[in-house]
Amino acid sequence: MIGRWLGSRTNRVQRTSPLAAVLTPPSAGVLACRVLDPVNEPVRHAEFAVTDTMGRPVVSGGADPFGSFMTTVPAGEYRIAVSAEGYTPYRATTQVAESSLASLGDVTLQVARPPELPEPGDWEIESAHSSIGFTARHIGMARIHGQFKSFAGVIRLGEPLERSAMHVVIDAASIDTNMRMRDDHLRSADFLDVAKFPTLEFYSERFVHKGGNRWAVTGALSLHGVTRTVTLDTEYLGLGNGMEGEVRAACRATTELHRDDFTVSWQTMLARGIAVVGPSIKVDLDVQVVRKG
Repeated sequence: MIGRWLGSRTNRVQRTSPLAAVLTPPSAGVLACRVLDPVNEPVRHAEFAVTDTMGRPVVSGGADPFGSFMTTVPAGEYRIAVSAEGYTPYRATTQVAESSLASLGDVTLQVARPPELPEPGDWEIESAHSSIGFTARHIGMARIHGQFKSFAGVIRLGEPLERSAMHVVIDAASIDTNMRMRDDHLRSADFLDVAKFPTLEFYSERFVHKGGNRWAVTGALSLHGVTRTVTLDTEYLGLGNGMEGEVRAACRATTELHRDDFTVSWQTMLARGIAVVGPSIKVDLDVQVVRKG
């Protein structure tokens, strides 16, 4: 009877083990962690990066709605980096044994100090250290990457920063996808029609702080003779000094444009009914600005 009781107790432990529902190869173990903020609430947008002792990536991913992360890895020693917008990154080293759970337990991320904001005044986009790139789907498969190589812009930073404004002008003919025939076609009346619409322009007077170093910059984009409202999801990167000691501010921003919104609706199809160029275009900006004067 005692033997039967011990046996049933062992089965109960196995059924409730954290590894019971995880298919683990014989030479692997499980790495787990839960991420909390300073008031013990889960950080749902936490990101994890696991590397080996040589710094080579092993696995990465995001937390679940409860701030938890679990992954199966070969037995060995690993470095774990946990990061989340608005928090100071957390780093640790742990050993994962075969058929076992290596848990970091509850990791509390501390709120990061926000980067210093640039001073109010007129700032100019420094095109030599900035880029306006885009990505589009080609025949439903490959991604085509390109950029506009000629542009200029100014930002008037207000006090507070929410009272800022910006104006950017892009030379439409400067489009470059690293293929001359394709670029000539993009400049033609089928797409940008640069002879009729030589520039793209963006003007904004709406800067909204979303928390931490995230901002939403909403404005009017004029492209192909049509103006639409566009919001740039912007990450402020802070201040730095250039080679001549000048103060610079930097940011990254992304948005998505739909060709039909701007009447760029060239829809030549392949035999299978797939559009040669996808309906949406992702835009990525890396921008450095310097104080005018």
